[in-house]
Amino acid sequence: MMKFILSFSIFLVALSACTGIKTTSDYDPTVDFSQYKTYEFYGWDKKTTDALNSFDRKRIEASFIEEFEKKGLKLVEKGSGGDLVVSLYLVNEKHTQKTATTTHSPNIHVSVGFGGYYGYGPGWGYGPGWGGYSTTYINEIDYNVGTLICSVFDAEKKQLIWESAASKTIDENPQIRKKSIPYIVRSIVRKYPKKK
Repeated sequence: MMKFILSFSIFLVALSACTGIKTTSDYDPTVDFSQYKTYEFYGWDKKTTDALNSFDRKRIEASFIEEFEKKGLKLVEKGSGGDLVVSLYLVNEKHTQKTATTTHSPNIHVSVGFGGYYGYGPGWGYGPGWGGYSTTYINEIDYNVGTLICSVFDAEKKQLIWESAASKTIDENPQIRKKSIPYIVRSIVRKYPKKK
């Protein structure tokens, strides 16, 4: 049995940067989201994985600023009295995928026999045939799935009013992460309720 281990680090494959993203979202339907104009960035939840480096944190934050601006929300300094408070959280989950590959190897059998034309006297016979054996290889791929969660609170009431999350396979290439992070953040903020 042969085992192949592949490790991944943060956010997806370049050719599929905008695909394979699973998103979920929930919000308080009694809230009028048109009343909110500004927001403060609370920061990263303390439970956020240590695997998220400072470069990716900044990339994620910059993407949220850009996407929230498209929703008509302006970022203000923390503690300055923003209408909303935004908190981010990233968690990694390790997964293992197994696949089996079977290869077949042919083998030639040669038969040797004695006997003449009618079974009397010496003689040789040659008979090719197919047999062989098969080998099964078990391949294991270890990979991480990252789930990025954005929680938005009403600053005055200190109540959660909207939350959205996106999950995607994490990639180790920083250039791929740089390209894929905006897609992931966009898929999250796209779920933000439309203003009335």
